Amino acid sequence: MAYKIAIGGDHAGYTYKSLLVTLLQELGQQVQDFGPDSEASVDYPDHVHPLAKAVVKKEADFGILICGSGNGVAMTANKYPEIRAALCWLPELAKLAREHNNANVLCIPARFVTEEAAAEMVKLFLSTAFEGGRHQNRVDKITNC
Repeated sequence: MAYKIAIGGDHAGYTYKSLLVTLLQELGQQVQDFGPDSEASVDYPDHVHPLAKAVVKKEADFGILICGSGNGVAMTANKYPEIRAALCWLPELAKLAREHNNANVLCIPARFVTEEAAAEMVKLFLSTAFEGGRHQNRVDKITNC
């Protein structure tokens, strides 16, 4: 299935982002790149906020964020109640993030995973459906604070 994918991150994730943009295009996905455009140091929130807003506004079906640890981009994206950003470092976690948590943003720690693992996580994230059922009640409670 073809989706609109928003992708972004920071300087530490730039190389992986570039590889993943190519992969996504090869898979027939429509990609909107929120930067950065080089390995020059940037502040990740400057790229995460526009991406998260695009997902919230349904201008993108899913988001993919890549930084060194994955933590900064995940924390920033999760400030939006409509975003469920999942920090994943194994393909199985990306699959479960979709199945059980209905994650709409995948966060990848570029300094801690291989390029191959990142690609596999993206493929699984996009090809896995939310199971709903007992998980829906739990997802509904995420923003109850």
